[in-house]
Amino acid sequence: MARFQNFDDSTSPAQGPERIAKLRAELARRGFEGFVVPRADEHQGEYVPKSAERLAWLTGFTGSAGTAVILQSEAALVVDGRYTVQAAEQVDTSVITPVQMAETSAEDWIAAHLPPGGVLAYDPWLHTSDGLKRLEKAVARAGGSLAPVDINLVDVIWVDRPAPPQAPVRPHPGDYAGEDASSKLERIRRKMAEAKVDALVISDPHNLAWSFNLRGGDVGHTPLPLGYAIIPLEGPASLFFDPAKMTNEAGAAVGDLAEFVPISGFQGALEELGHEGRKVRIDSATGAVALIRRIESAGGKVDVGADPVSLMKAVKNQAEIAGSRSAHLRDGIAVARFLAWLDREAPTGKLTEIDAVEALEAFRIETGALKNVSFPSISGAGPNAALPHYRVTGSSNRPIERNQIFLIDSGAQYEDGTTDITRTIVVGEPTPEMKDRFTRVLKGHIAIAQAVFPKGTTGAQLDSFARQPLWQAGLDFDHGTGHGIGSYLSVHEGPQRIAKTGHTPLEIGMMLSNEPGYYKPGAYGIRIENLILVEPRTIPGGDREMFGFETLTFSPIDLRLVEPSIMTEGEIAWLNDYHAQVREKFATELDAETLAWLEQATRPVA
Repeated sequence: MARFQNFDDSTSPAQGPERIAKLRAELARRGFEGFVVPRADEHQGEYVPKSAERLAWLTGFTGSAGTAVILQSEAALVVDGRYTVQAAEQVDTSVITPVQMAETSAEDWIAAHLPPGGVLAYDPWLHTSDGLKRLEKAVARAGGSLAPVDINLVDVIWVDRPAPPQAPVRPHPGDYAGEDASSKLERIRRKMAEAKVDALVISDPHNLAWSFNLRGGDVGHTPLPLGYAIIPLEGPASLFFDPAKMTNEAGAAVGDLAEFVPISGFQGALEELGHEGRKVRIDSATGAVALIRRIESAGGKVDVGADPVSLMKAVKNQAEIAGSRSAHLRDGIAVARFLAWLDREAPTGKLTEIDAVEALEAFRIETGALKNVSFPSISGAGPNAALPHYRVTGSSNRPIERNQIFLIDSGAQYEDGTTDITRTIVVGEPTPEMKDRFTRVLKGHIAIAQAVFPKGTTGAQLDSFARQPLWQAGLDFDHGTGHGIGSYLSVHEGPQRIAKTGHTPLEIGMMLSNEPGYYKPGAYGIRIENLILVEPRTIPGGDREMFGFETLTFSPIDLRLVEPSIMTEGEIAWLNDYHAQVREKFATELDAETLAWLEQATRPVA
């Protein structure tokens, strides 16, 4: 069985009605009409510990984003386009109505369905300031009111709720970090001085980990130590963790830069900032309303804005870039071995989606460097491939059949870098439609890979490059083209992204994914994903500072799905050059049988 992934589907729609009935009884007891259940923890994280999987426990929905609104007479689960099909399959639709965010936001649903005079309860630890403002407007439109609760109402009825995690906090080696914590703190404090704030509360564990060169294991697939930090403009910082997680190695690595304080002292430290009249920056993206109120109620001033660490972390230094290149070479070899194995075994008809996940993980384990997978692998055969964020379980597991498409989106956590790659493979013969759609996705992928753009360009400005070949055929995909990538941190990192909502200018050293796709519900799905690095470009005769992308991921792209007749000469040249690099990088790293397969899989397209 796989070492880092499980295929349990213990949360199921059958459990939803009973649990929602218990929640409604608790709401009635407290005089509330409803309760908001976001898929979030106290740090507003994408990957949350089991103790914070409230949305999955209550509804059965296991996606990484979504919001449930439970009222006394009806309930909704609002999800984005990635999870439309998954939500409908996982929840009991007789009790909860799945709602597409693109059509109706959670706030719009509340405004339309909360009865006049109804009181909607919420947990102030699970909402940001901006999120709360949207809720306030929604309940005002409905003629109702909002009420914070001092204990999450799902926790009240979740009697066997797992305990909070206590994974050890460890130092992240300087050879991989590329900058010591003292230098990072100096840079952070310069940004604080520019913003005229007296202290910064770090509520995002990714930013805490990066700032102090620490790593942990409190959530699945991302080496995060859950906790908080307070960085004053002068003097040592304070790090707030469960004492059981602290190690001597972490203490020695941090040294005099910060004191370790039990997490039980965090709220008191916030009040102390307030009593001292400090002006405190709270992160607009991850800072909970509870933090703001604690400081303000004690007399402090809160400045809600971007945590400066987020942008610093996004721009990788030379050590992080070198580490990522090494990680991608190592990972690419493992993926090539997997693809060769898949080509040999899949035509037998004996493989399943889970078999593929376990095999790929085994090849990565054989590198000797794997720390974890960077997210649960998306392994979709046939119609399951049409679900962009499908997660295979024991009950959904499909065989990989002939003349179908198989999609696998996976990644690895190595201490020197984080990877994320998607490959779409045909087993047997593709239809002309499959080849057309795959090639249009490939054309969009190449357009991003070859993009050259001036300094100051945002991901939103590039997003349409990937969609144009699909648009020309009346097609599109309902997710962003690319997300940021951490350095032995989260596989999904901001603030940069290539998407309609990607408004952060791209900078040299930022890493992103390049993953356009196409999905035909009930039939097949296509996605081609490589990771890319923003780098400088010199344009002869130009008068602007220009950027482009270096491709970091190397792995064969299935030529059986390519239709050269709809590609330009430049696109074919890119594909042939890319495959030539794959052969060159892997030539001395593969056994004879796999190398022979690779030569055929990367043959030049005429």
